[in-house]
Amino acid sequence: MKLTPDQKERYAKHIIMKAMGEDGQKLLLESRVLCVGSGGLGSPVIQYLAAAGIGTLGIIDDDIVEMSNLQRQVIHAGNLGRSKVESAKEYVESLNPDVTVVAYDMRLGPDNVEGLISDYDVVVDCSDNFATRYLLNDACVLYNKPLFHGSIFMFEGQVMTILPHEGPCYRCIFSSSPSTDAARVAGVMGILPGVVGTMQATEVVKYISRLGKSLVGRMIYYDALGMRFDEITVNKNPKCPVCGDDPKITSIVAENY
Repeated sequence: MKLTPDQKERYAKHIIMKAMGEDGQKLLLESRVLCVGSGGLGSPVIQYLAAAGIGTLGIIDDDIVEMSNLQRQVIHAGNLGRSKVESAKEYVESLNPDVTVVAYDMRLGPDNVEGLISDYDVVVDCSDNFATRYLLNDACVLYNKPLFHGSIFMFEGQVMTILPHEGPCYRCIFSSSPSTDAARVAGVMGILPGVVGTMQATEVVKYISRLGKSLVGRMIYYDALGMRFDEITVNKNPKCPVCGDDPKITSIVAENY
């Protein structure tokens, strides 16, 4: 593809960097990214991936915009009561006409996850519940899709990149899901998902444009109260139920989630 004059102007700050240049920007414009969730984490991920020029951005969410969302879900202003994916689609289209948005107003589940992720180059986990988080991890490992994980809790967040067959997955650290989604009960600092989601988007852009070192085998833990970032080394677990030496999860079935 050739960049148009408008694209050369829009992405000028990318293009003038020798490490990225026009070739890196073209990779972004030709890429397909699926964002699972358009809430707290999804808002900054969607914002910055759209601004960067991701060619096709899939957004899946079955929720509507509520007043309590607006403390942190910054792309949904003025859209109370509307579908979050339609609100997000409208936001992206006003921000960057280069981006094609595919809106999925539905819930991700064992019955549709394979078909959804198969259409995309990479998947970003912006979910807010453990069932979806584990489902995405397992599906991306089984179907060999890069996964960019982020999660938040009160004043803390974590980010890691999962490249199947190259490093550990989410279950290598947390083999099974807790029984409750504590963050929904405990709440979250409104600014926190902006920090964590921006790190996720950074990892996606780096991966697609083939820049830098990814967070494979490393988890970044962010403590907002202490304003501290810690890097935690994560090793592949040979007993991991999905990517270990003798995996117990070899297909996506509802009983697993």
